[in-house]
Amino acid sequence: MAKNEDPSFVMFSTAHIMAGVVLCLSIFLLFILKQKRPHQLKKSLLLERFFALSLLIMEVLYHVWMIKAGRWDLSNSLPLELCSISLVAAILLLWTGNRHLYDFVFFAGIGGALQAVATPDLDLSYPHFRYFHFFYTHFGIILTALYFTWMKGFGPTFKGIIKTMVALNLLLPLVFAVDIFVHGNYMFLRMKPIGGSLLDFLGPYPWYILSLEAVAILMFVFLWLLFRKRAVIEEIIGMQK
Repeated sequence: MAKNEDPSFVMFSTAHIMAGVVLCLSIFLLFILKQKRPHQLKKSLLLERFFALSLLIMEVLYHVWMIKAGRWDLSNSLPLELCSISLVAAILLLWTGNRHLYDFVFFAGIGGALQAVATPDLDLSYPHFRYFHFFYTHFGIILTALYFTWMKGFGPTFKGIIKTMVALNLLLPLVFAVDIFVHGNYMFLRMKPIGGSLLDFLGPYPWYILSLEAVAILMFVFLWLLFRKRAVIEEIIGMQK
């Protein structure tokens, strides 16, 4: 439990809204800078690896904090949540530039991180370290996907949607087995989060898991169409110049 002096997180509070504003500004800045793609490979690699290390260090510090605070437990501290898996994938993507990792980070990463930012499963608020860790790592997933899309020339494909859905459905039984073994609820496969989330609109257990699959497909297709359409428009504009 949080200490009495620790600030409690309240959804849609000033701290929550300000985090959303920071994310929007960061995305806007990245969008503006996309026309100035880094031309020097060495410098871009240094930037990518520095950001990867910052995400890794933040995650390591989070686990150190949990251990010191007596919060670390097999049932809830393993990196088996969708966003935890996406964070690992984002760090590896920044370090390797692997196309298969990009597909997962773009679709599952953006989809999961946006949902997490909109309805955070978070108990501590600003200025606690946990607040900064939560939003920095989730922002990092989204910005990594957009960086590789806008700055590195990667792009989402329909095949990427299929690969991501296959990867997720291969992960689900493995994570569920861990949930049973450690009495956990990773990826919310045994129950909905207590604090409320978008899952509340997807039906009772276990049907919300199937509903979530449908929502995931729709979200992935929306992201694909959004960025695919943008690419087509930019290509047409380029041809007219």
